[in-house]
This record gives sequence, structure tokens and C-alpha cells, in this order.
Amino acid sequence: MTDKPRIAILYCTQCNWLLRAAWMAQELLSTFGDSLGEVALIPGTGGNFEIHVGETLIWERKRDGGFPGPKELKQRVRDVIEPGRDLGHTDRT
Repeated sequence: MTDKPRIAILYCTQCNWLLRAAWMAQELLSTFGDSLGEVALIPGTGGNFEIHVGETLIWERKRDGGFPGPKELKQRVRDVIEPGRDLGHTDRT
């Protein structure tokens, strides 16, 4: 068992958001690699799109107004799992 964080991406199968969810998973794995224990894609329905880091909900499509861009997604994940980490060009304006 690992003590590294688990990221869960719940996506709507009715809305065909699998590719979007998979792309976000790939971005997170590419950026955080060894810092993550798992990235899970969870099929759902009803227009849901949520991203959880452990028990913490960091993105909800309806609440947050759409989908996160890669910069915002990586910053929100970083703020939970490695708050002091510099994301390089992602952190620059």
C-alpha cells in the first residue's frame, strides 16, 4: 500500500468526456509522476465532472464553471499534494 495521494476523475459517459478525463490524467501523471499513487478514471452520468485529490474536491464542473485548463489543474493539485513545489513555467504569468 502506498501513502502517495490518489487522484480520482469522475466524468460523464453520456457527455463523452472520457478523452478529456484521460488527457487530464496524462497531464497530471506527466507533471507529478512519482508523487502520485494513482490516477483513477471513474465513469459517471448526469453531466458530472469532478476531480478529487484524496477526499478533497478540487474541481467540480458545475460549481467551478466548466473545465480546468492545464495550468489551473496542475496548480490546484500541487496546492494539495506539494504546496511548496515550483511548477516552472506553469506558475509564471
